[in-house]
Amino acid sequence: MDRVAGKIALITGAATGMGRADSRLFVQEGGIVIVADRDEERGAEVAREIGESASFMRLDVSDEQNWIEVISKIRSSHGRLDVLVNNAGLISLGNVVDTELSEWRRINSVNSEGVFLGCKHAIPLMAEAGGGSIINMSSVSAMQGMSFIAAYSASKGAVRALTKSVALYCKEQKNGVRCNSVHPDGVRTQMTAKVISGKEQSNDDEIKEATKDFDMCDPSDIANLVIFLASDESTFINGAEISIDNAATVTPPVGM
Repeated sequence: MDRVAGKIALITGAATGMGRADSRLFVQEGGIVIVADRDEERGAEVAREIGESASFMRLDVSDEQNWIEVISKIRSSHGRLDVLVNNAGLISLGNVVDTELSEWRRINSVNSEGVFLGCKHAIPLMAEAGGGSIINMSSVSAMQGMSFIAAYSASKGAVRALTKSVALYCKEQKNGVRCNSVHPDGVRTQMTAKVISGKEQSNDDEIKEATKDFDMCDPSDIANLVIFLASDESTFINGAEISIDNAATVTPPVGM
């Protein structure tokens, strides 16, 4: 316990799935969390469930002015920011031929531009307090071809590359900020279950049922890695891409 004691974290897309799991574990480990999401009802509910060490802020990660407002509120209420988890994301099915330009832009505005905006506006506040940890959620689709999710794959590839750029920038600036990317394969979340089943799931049991035939991890598995990267246990890890995929991206020897 207390692996992130006293640290202040902003977690985007925290109303459901991985963001919710990250938020819960962060507080369990002694931290203070800002649950950020554009879904005000669910986000506020998650913050209430977690308790007094959590608060909710509405954030549409594709809206730069909204980012500016949220960072300003954190500066006023907490005086610093130690951890940013760029978790908010969208997915849609479609290969490169079938995907409409409007859909491409919708996915990338959240998955790619949202991460860029988070890093851009959080780094100055983190640097003022001597540093911090940025954790960007990418995907195994950024590391290998997935033809059926072209826009999503491209957006996560951008996150992978941006993470390394941010890490190098912060090292050059000597501002104490680290930036790493996490690359899950399938995760049992509401978003993933909807892609598989074509319909919304209302609770965790329904999500498990919809994903039971697939090799996927639970949001808690992602949260455990996020806490490690947020903690002082990982102070020399910077610019890394960490797969959490049960060897999905490992190429077996020829003949196996």
